[in-house]
Amino acid sequence: MSANTSPSTAPPLESSNSGVAPMWHTAILLVWLLGISFIGAHTDLSNGHVPTYLIVILVEWAMVAFIWWGLSRCGIRLSELIGGSWARPLHFLRDLGLGIAFMLLIGFGLLQLISALLNPESPKSLTAMMPQTWFEVVLWVLMSVTAGFCEEVIFRGYLLRQFTALTRSLAGGIVLQALLFGLSHGYQGWKLMLLIWIYGVCFGLFARWRKSLRPGMLAHALEDSVGGVLGFLANAR
Repeated sequence: MSANTSPSTAPPLESSNSGVAPMWHTAILLVWLLGISFIGAHTDLSNGHVPTYLIVILVEWAMVAFIWWGLSRCGIRLSELIGGSWARPLHFLRDLGLGIAFMLLIGFGLLQLISALLNPESPKSLTAMMPQTWFEVVLWVLMSVTAGFCEEVIFRGYLLRQFTALTRSLAGGIVLQALLFGLSHGYQGWKLMLLIWIYGVCFGLFARWRKSLRPGMLAHALEDSVGGVLGFLANAR
């Protein structure tokens, strides 16, 4: 979508090759994402768990607020970008079941198989970032829920749509948003970034299949939460 597209002429969100904000807005977000990745790759994330968790939460919500502002300039609501509905409890349970299935099949299945082939070393900063007290576990879960919502909006919602419009290809949109998803985790090393890129492709396909970010949000939040809780319990032994 060009910068001069008015809300009244904005293409419907059902069109998979339509952008949702001006490209200058996307450029700012990309610089923001890559800048955070660069800083994270050169920062000892093990120093001060609570401040680190709170900063991550604040930054991710700030990016979603920036996306909301960009969408509103084109007369688009954030809920339209997310898609789906939880009008009934059954709808939530359906998406939760799909999210758990995705987490088990892709996160704990396919990616573990690829990880065994790549044999990546877990960065010391990532290992040391695991929660060490129950209070930190609560904050970790809050951070995981934030990541589940915010990162799916950023990558599978906003960037997928923008890259699809830029490349005029849904495949191009899925691949490029996943590439940015991997690059945004620069502190984890190139092998884990490759795994995250593959995961991003799977999340993109999942979102397009369901025409909603909701199942992916649940899967993302659950996997991150479980990873932190298991890491805490392993270190507590």
